[in-house]
Order: sequence, then structure tokens, then C-alpha cells
Amino acid sequence: MTSQTKNTPSSEQIRRAPKVLLHDHLDGGLRPGTIVDLARESGYANLPETDPDKLGVWFREAADSGSLERYLETFAHTCAVMQTREALVRVAAECAEDLAEDGVVYAEVRYAPEQHLEAGLTLEEVVEAVNEGFREGERLARENGQRIRVGALLTAMRHAARALEIAELANRYRDLGVVGFDIAGAEAGFPPTRHLDAFEYMKRENNHFTIHAGEAFGLPSIWQALQWCGADRLGHGVRIIDDIQVHEDGSVKLGRLASYVRDKRIPLELCPSSNLQTGAADSYADHPIGLLRRLHFRATVNTDNRLMSGTSMSREFEHLVDAFGYSLDDMQWFTVNAMKSAFIPFDERLAMINDVIKPRYAELKSEWLFQQTSSTSGSVSEEG
Repeated sequence: MTSQTKNTPSSEQIRRAPKVLLHDHLDGGLRPGTIVDLARESGYANLPETDPDKLGVWFREAADSGSLERYLETFAHTCAVMQTREALVRVAAECAEDLAEDGVVYAEVRYAPEQHLEAGLTLEEVVEAVNEGFREGERLARENGQRIRVGALLTAMRHAARALEIAELANRYRDLGVVGFDIAGAEAGFPPTRHLDAFEYMKRENNHFTIHAGEAFGLPSIWQALQWCGADRLGHGVRIIDDIQVHEDGSVKLGRLASYVRDKRIPLELCPSSNLQTGAADSYADHPIGLLRRLHFRATVNTDNRLMSGTSMSREFEHLVDAFGYSLDDMQWFTVNAMKSAFIPFDERLAMINDVIKPRYAELKSEWLFQQTSSTSGSVSEEG
């Protein structure tokens, strides 16, 4: 089927299409202008730039530099200005507004409470401030004619020793805006099994968790996250491609781990732009998501760090449409995959799919069909 006969979406249609985001870091998505404002208010004087436009460029260039030190420095700046209740409320509210403006209808946004204690906040105060901000952002989005639901994922840093404490915190706030638990940070040298007590606690509490795994370290990280820790989803998981052989004749053979991931429908929180920055692929066209989608893995599309990658959900899909010729049907497939994999109750996921996602995609597809009909009719008329 050629691109002319597929319902290939325009950039404007991609923006309007309902999207579901499962992997987005709160401290990786600040508006540059907000960073400048908060730095001024708090007296933080270490920003590399104080002009918002130049600061935004600096963040993207630092993330693209190939230097892990420069990449990690970007988060030092954002976390530095997220140490008060007022700052956390503002950042969370703007996050929800920005996502809603981009057509995201459901998002799970993660952050590490332990990174926001320098000005004296308690872990509980951090969670309550972020939750307040998300609710405020949802309200402001509604006033702007947009609807979004945001759930929080509480992240523990894998190089630290507070995972069980953060897991218990996530469980205490599970009916108050927090939908699950996560661990993040450098994979090499910090395997997920170091935090087995936190994951076993979450399982005993019948609660949900995802694990950053298979972003840089590879298959052992994925295997431990699943078979030792029992993760519900894989944060990134892109290195599962290392267990898939593609032969010269085009045939494909899955290894035992890749087969397990596909057979068990384990969601992969793929972040194409971020994966390019960390070396998982050289280009969007080479990104494993193309093969994983073709093989019907539970692949989802995500942003990871919108500020550092200079991206949004719409931009991620634009890249994939350009690279793989994806249609509105493909976009819907990724979006339904994500909604199926969310950490909210089944009936609420189903309602979002049937009452929001599918009807909106049907409307976009009908727009495309009428546009094609109009174009065809015009050609026939001119020829006649």
C-alpha cells in the first residue's frame, strides 16, 4: 500500500490525535522560561544560560553531546530549581498543560521524591505538591477545552538505598494520584536485583511497578527486571532487539527472552528520540521500534525527557511517520497498546479506549477519507 493510499496523518492531525504517554520524567520536561524564573526566585546562580531560548538550546546540545557528565548535568539544573512546594506545583501543572496541548489524554509522569528534599520538604510534602500541580494542570487544560488525566509514578534512584522507602510511599498514595513505582538511574553496576525488597513489597501489596531496563545495559538488565523482580512494564526495553535475529532472507528468529516478552505482552516503554541520544540506534529509520511493531510486541511510544530531547509526543510520532510511513491506524495501535498497559483499573482503561481514543481516531480517519474523496473528485472534474 503506498503512502498515497494509506491514511497518513499530517502534522496537524498528529497533534490533534489522542495520545497516551507512559514514560515521561517530570524533571526532564520543564519549560526553559520556568527554569529561569525559578532559578531567580530561589537564588540558584549556576544556570549555563539565563535567556530561555538559549537555555533550551543548551539543554538539547548537552543531551546530544555524547558526554554522560554533560547529560547528567542537565538534571542537576532542573532538580536544583524544584526544591520548594511552589516550584513543584508550578512544574507539575505546566507539565499537565503542555501534554494536554499536545493531544495527550492520559499520562503517567515519573519523578524521584528523594531528589527534592534539599530545601527541607519531606517526602510526603513532595508527593502532595506534585499531585496538587497535576490536578491544577488538569483543571487549566479543561478550561482550555482539553482533557487529560495524569498519574504519578514515584521513582527510586538505583544507586541510592531508599527504594523500599519510596515503594512504601507510592503505596500510601496509591489512591491519591500515585499509580505506581519505578527505579531509574545508571543500569551498569546497579542491577535491579539490588532493590528486590522494594519489588517484593509492591507485589505483596498488589501494586504496579515498571523498571528502567534494557536502555543501555542490555539483555541481563531486562532478564533481571522480569524474572527476578517481576516488573509489569519495561522502561525503555529497547535492547530486547539483541535477542532477535534478522536473517538475510528477511526471516526473523526470536530468542527465549524476546519470545517471553512478546508472548506475555510485556509493554515496552520505547522513547525513540532519547534512544538515539543514548546510542540505541543511529537514526529513526534504524530504530528497533520498526521491527518490534512489525513483530507485534507490546510497543508504546514515549518522550522520556521532553526538554533534553527537544521533543513531544507529536514530534515522536512525526519522526515515526516519516521513517516508517505509519498511518493513523498505526498511531491508534501504539496508543491503544499504551492505554492497555497503564497502571489504572481495567474498566477505566477500557473506557478511555472505547469512549475517547477510538472515536477520535475514527473522526480523524473520516477527515482523511473525505479529503481524499475531495481531491479525487477535483482531479476528475479538471480532466473532464
